Amino acid sequence: MEQPVALYLMAFGGLLLAAVLLDDLADRIKLPGILLVLALGLLVENDMRSVGEPLLSLTRANNITQAALVLVLFFGGLTTNWSRMKAVVQSAARLATLGVLITAAMLTLFGIAMLQLEGGWQPALMAQVLFVGAMFSSTDASAALSLLRPLAGRMPEKVLDLIEMESTINDPMAVVLAGLALALAGGEGLATAELVTDVVRQFLLGGLLGFIGGSVISQLLMGRTSLTRGSMLPVVSLALLLVLSGGTTLMGGSPLLAAYVAGLVLGNGNAADQRVLEEAHSSFAKMAELMLFLCLGLVVEPEDVVRAGGWALAIFAAMQLVRWLMVQLLLLRSNFTAGERGFICWTGLRGAVPIAMAIQAWNSPASWGKLMPPLALSVVLLGLVIQGFALVPIAHRLGVVTEPQEP
Repeated sequence: MEQPVALYLMAFGGLLLAAVLLDDLADRIKLPGILLVLALGLLVENDMRSVGEPLLSLTRANNITQAALVLVLFFGGLTTNWSRMKAVVQSAARLATLGVLITAAMLTLFGIAMLQLEGGWQPALMAQVLFVGAMFSSTDASAALSLLRPLAGRMPEKVLDLIEMESTINDPMAVVLAGLALALAGGEGLATAELVTDVVRQFLLGGLLGFIGGSVISQLLMGRTSLTRGSMLPVVSLALLLVLSGGTTLMGGSPLLAAYVAGLVLGNGNAADQRVLEEAHSSFAKMAELMLFLCLGLVVEPEDVVRAGGWALAIFAAMQLVRWLMVQLLLLRSNFTAGERGFICWTGLRGAVPIAMAIQAWNSPASWGKLMPPLALSVVLLGLVIQGFALVPIAHRLGVVTEPQEP
């Protein structure tokens, strides 16, 4: 084995091991694990001059994050149990569709207003502000639910189900909107109708191929009993997922949407041992999430994060206001109390998806793409620190936590 390859293997193996240990430490001290993993990536020097190139190049980071996002979204669909979520499916669907559109639109308008105040607004920046709005329009359930573990059994089940389901199904919508912004940025001279057609094709083809692929995977696992054994099932399901994702990309569809829909079909069928599938893909998704945050920390310079702090703080404040307005509007006639709605407003943490979008933008032809990773990292860090530490106290203050039962 050549020395550079050995160095890369040792470096990534050591970083992944350190990320796992930090994630476990964060769970013990009631912190979001991704916060410590991001810090690890930022602190590690990416420049490896001894081997002539950086530890992680931008192209490699983009490839890793896109593959990791496929695993994260597939696991999200796999664990979405429609029978258990029936009580909140309508509310979650409104938040995940209309809510994402409202959030992206209002954040886009906020960006335009800020640029106009600074005197820097130009119509050519429309794709950039639209991408920023789309990038921060989806939420991350894993960060919020991990922080709520100390309150297990003391919060309304419907609130936790809504937080989980909304965060699971709003990612594809945000990904499609971000794809539209990138297509708009790279489509100089391209008619709007062609851009819209391209995005609609990706959305519909991704959903269709995901449904067909999920059904085929389900039938394959049902028909071949040798493939449904514990040790083989995760390997076969992962291999089929990779084939589906690559095939959807070659056909012009959205591989991320296809992965989510395939997971949804497979997770709500009876073709295989759901417990084994969920446990295995939980490990895959955890590894993918850790790699996402490591990649962002490695390719972003800490000083760039500091420079983006002003804009990140303004966007973070706007996100909180938009989240409050959107949740109050869409859940006004639901069966959630005022306190529960207020708490749901506070649980809109951002996580892995904005980071993957930011790296994709950096790797795209868009001239403003290099500005996105530091901005995404700044906003995610602010959310984890400010929202993360306040989540449990706010739950108590809003009265959504019951007192522990006396032994």
